[in-house]
Amino acid sequence: MFAMNPDKPQDTLYSQPLEAITDFVFDESVVRVFRDMIGRSVPGYSTLLSMIPVIMRKHGQHDSRAYDLGCSLGASTLAMRHGISHAKMDIVAVDNSVAMIETCAKNIAQDSSPVPVSLHCEDIRQTHISNASVVVMNFTLQFVAREDRLSLVKKIYDGLNPSGVFLLSEKISLAPDQQEWMTELHHEFKKANGYSELEISQKRSALENVLVPESIIEHEQRLREAGFSRVMPWFQCFNFVSLLAIK
Repeated sequence: MFAMNPDKPQDTLYSQPLEAITDFVFDESVVRVFRDMIGRSVPGYSTLLSMIPVIMRKHGQHDSRAYDLGCSLGASTLAMRHGISHAKMDIVAVDNSVAMIETCAKNIAQDSSPVPVSLHCEDIRQTHISNASVVVMNFTLQFVAREDRLSLVKKIYDGLNPSGVFLLSEKISLAPDQQEWMTELHHEFKKANGYSELEISQKRSALENVLVPESIIEHEQRLREAGFSRVMPWFQCFNFVSLLAIK
């Protein structure tokens, strides 16, 4: 499965034994290899991205905004951009990593779409959301403190227009017997993409206190508590799920 792309720096951040494993951060070293990292770590990621333009064409509203919360290098932003069919619609892309935003800006500048994108380097908990028809959060909520997740989702709901949609993608936790099985499959996926046992183990330790997954039931309950009338899982690959919530 794994093949090197010379134009995409390879993720080797955890390839050598580390004396001390610190908490994972989205710093410049991660940004440099992030495209390779997420493609080799998140099963189904490319398929998920390819469906965003479909969702945008269906749910994007004239004279409204779309938000990409936790935009990283802009992959979701670009996918949204190419799904917009309304002349008067723009995108707000937000990330709290300076290195991510700087690279995202370069990627947007090289893109052919004329859809305006406003970049904001800030904590998404501080982002003002209004006149939104689509909000996307791909593997971002899992990095937000659990006690802040409901208020953030409520803010997204309040900022959406009637019939607006919230696309939420997350790594999820499962029942113990299912969790072990899915974790093994996820690790096999990573090995097939060239990661060693050492890399998998060290990165898992680095993420342990940073990425806090929840069950799909917890996500659905939170979305309904925030006010969403319809919540449906539309994509899953192993223990990675994407939900579509409609206001």
